[in-house]
Amino acid sequence: MKKTQLFYLLLVLACVLFVTSCSDDEAPSPSPIEQRLQQMTLREKVGQMFYARPETLDTTILPKANLANISMQEVNETMRGVDEKYPLGGIILYAHNIKDQTQLAKFIAQIRQLKGSPLLCIDEEGGRVARIANNSNFNVEKFESMGAIGATGDEKNAYYCGNTIGKYLKQYDFDIDFAPVADVNTNPENIVIGNRAFSDDPAVAAPMVTNYLQGLKDAGIVGCIKHFPGHGDTKNDTHYGYAQSLKTWDEMLNCEMITFKAGINWGVQLIMTAHIGVPNITGSDIPSTMSSLILQDKLRGELGYQNIIITDAMEMGAITQQYTQAEAAVGCILAGADIVLGPGNLIEAFDAVVDAVEKGVIPESRINQSVRRILNMREQLGR
Repeated sequence: MKKTQLFYLLLVLACVLFVTSCSDDEAPSPSPIEQRLQQMTLREKVGQMFYARPETLDTTILPKANLANISMQEVNETMRGVDEKYPLGGIILYAHNIKDQTQLAKFIAQIRQLKGSPLLCIDEEGGRVARIANNSNFNVEKFESMGAIGATGDEKNAYYCGNTIGKYLKQYDFDIDFAPVADVNTNPENIVIGNRAFSDDPAVAAPMVTNYLQGLKDAGIVGCIKHFPGHGDTKNDTHYGYAQSLKTWDEMLNCEMITFKAGINWGVQLIMTAHIGVPNITGSDIPSTMSSLILQDKLRGELGYQNIIITDAMEMGAITQQYTQAEAAVGCILAGADIVLGPGNLIEAFDAVVDAVEKGVIPESRINQSVRRILNMREQLGR
């Protein structure tokens, strides 16, 4: 009897040990972000990597018309149909998309219903780049310029600016503000940055940048520092064609990178690339947006940035004069960008990326890497 009892006792113990061993070998449950990623189709994943003008969803007007001549202020049936196949991760609104508070509220509500649940983005820096504050139909506080704020030497003024802008953007249901400018305005002939930058001194600009970001964050808005690796030392405007900085990397480390590193150390979620060439770093005229040396080796590798890299608008002359929209979209993702902003021809760019993945030119693991970063940001936004 005792032998029988001992046998059964050992048998039960063996079973318990076996079950425990099996449970230890079980893989942990995937995180909510991984679960969401696994459920997405390739087109849905690629869509999260495109933030576009609303006009680019209307195939009845594009590419026949110039984007600059279109003022779309509502979602139409064509856009809803195109959105089924091209679900976007984000929509950026410009001044011509915004008439008044009633129209904006209706437009944003319509955009929220699109398939990709796009995030709402805007360039609302304060000063001359302010799509809402510079519209007389909106009664919000206006700011002279970031240069004027930087000149006060008081970082609290940068926080107040970011927080004030963030509060009214949140009121109108935006998610992302492509601000502040982290460029250091060291070239007095610069026609595109100028007083959009806080200062020509990185020691002054850096704390202004981080305080502005904190102001946005405290209002519930995600900020974005721009334009990496630094548009402040250029002369020409990348909206219209090629521009370059002749600085070496060591020179940038002692100037531009001071503000960008401050933003990275603060925890900025988005860094926007510049389309400028930096030939004394890359050895060529390639736009920084298209350079893996700049995005991967310098920004991610040397500076340790692990969050989202978003391009400047891909419809700008510095890109369109050198690349098709298909080449630009595929090229910037291969270089390390996570989000393609403002393609002039969304359909061409989107299809090119999907095709590149299906043909193995872009590994799907590379797409997944970007989408994880984007989903993480969306989770923080509750979107």
